[in-house]
Amino acid sequence: MRASIMLWKMRCDISDTSCSLLSWMALMLVIGGGCAKKNPVESVSASESGIEILDSEWLLASSDWNAWRGPNQDGVAKAATVPTTWSESSNLKWRTDIPGRGHGSPIVVGDSIFLATAEQETQSQSVICLDRSSGSQRWQMVIHQGGLPAKNSVHRKATNANGTIACDGNRLYTAMLNSDAIIATALDLSGQILWQREVGKFVSKFGYAPSPVLYKSLVIVAADNKGGGYLAAIDGETGQVVWRVTRGNADSYSSPAVVNLGGRDQLLISGNDSVTSYAPASGELLWRTECISEATCGTVVSDGERLFASGGYPESETICLSAEGKRLWSNNSKTYEPSLLVVEDRLLTVNDKGVAICWNAASGEQLWKERLGGNFSASPVLVNGKVMVPNLNGDTFVFEAGEEYVTIAKNHLGNDCYASPAIAGDHLFLRIGLGSGSDRREQVVCIAAGPENITNGGDSNLP
Repeated sequence: MRASIMLWKMRCDISDTSCSLLSWMALMLVIGGGCAKKNPVESVSASESGIEILDSEWLLASSDWNAWRGPNQDGVAKAATVPTTWSESSNLKWRTDIPGRGHGSPIVVGDSIFLATAEQETQSQSVICLDRSSGSQRWQMVIHQGGLPAKNSVHRKATNANGTIACDGNRLYTAMLNSDAIIATALDLSGQILWQREVGKFVSKFGYAPSPVLYKSLVIVAADNKGGGYLAAIDGETGQVVWRVTRGNADSYSSPAVVNLGGRDQLLISGNDSVTSYAPASGELLWRTECISEATCGTVVSDGERLFASGGYPESETICLSAEGKRLWSNNSKTYEPSLLVVEDRLLTVNDKGVAICWNAASGEQLWKERLGGNFSASPVLVNGKVMVPNLNGDTFVFEAGEEYVTIAKNHLGNDCYASPAIAGDHLFLRIGLGSGSDRREQVVCIAAGPENITNGGDSNLP
């Protein structure tokens, strides 16, 4: 890059006319790859790795919310009953300060809550464990000290702990951008690091967002980036790479999902101008359908017969595909950051601009459209037949998404909420922000029906 600029300066002395042309040529050289980082990973096949994939029995309860969007990766809480209204003085069981910042959702396993955070001041990335009943902090384990990406390579809305932890009941798994690479880490439930593995290099444009996905004995990590994107499966016990496939050179931010569709398990991910399906046990490409856009953030969802995805940047599309990747219907509606939600025979979105839209899942017919208000990054969840979704003003909307929109409540806590809710039994957990700018801090709050006995699980001043 320095040589290109020196050449440009020397030739600019020749004449003003040639300087304009040479300025353009030098700029194109830099933009076209003179300084661009390329770190393509090597593909690894499951047969080459020789690692056996096991039908692991996860040690989880039916009410555990153990990963991004819950146990089925779809935002649906089964057998859960939580309050539909809450405030600073009602149905708020406890609240606890969290150091640093992160947009990953809390997860709930047994009597513990786990979440990731990053602290700019100490240049650290950590996993934190809270007591589910009281909110008190049990432990905090630093998994990276130093190595955080430069501030100009992380979006102003993003953090260095965007991903949600995944847990199989034995181990916790994270994937974070550190030292220009995606590094996966496994911890036991007491916070001790069991292994760390560099999955592949990563060239950051806006940071790293995907959450790890569990499949049998595998931990699957996505890393679409302009330096050379990839999907990789890691053995949960040892941290060894079981398989890894390349995915082009586009920046995209979606987490994958494993769905049983068309009589087989499919690993689905949007981005790179497509929705793509892989065999989760081997990484084998099953099909690829060109659609949506280069960059997406949401996770693919399914109703058991079809799959749905939306995004993105720069194009806009919401699409329905068959189990084989055939286009069934689409429209030009755009939901970029939040993920979609299937509600019985309907498809629902609450998009970035705060507009809720409901379609017939089979036909794509729009049933209704309602403006909620505010902007949204979090994804909606379905709890006991009701949709709950927080916005970036700290308002959580609760409504029924039937043939018509029916509002139930609008509940306010804090000043913002980037992370999606977690639900476990009769408790709802939110990661909220208080204050703004340099004074902003984060809390985890527990919402549950009961007497108005708010407790402070951490060293904070209420609220």
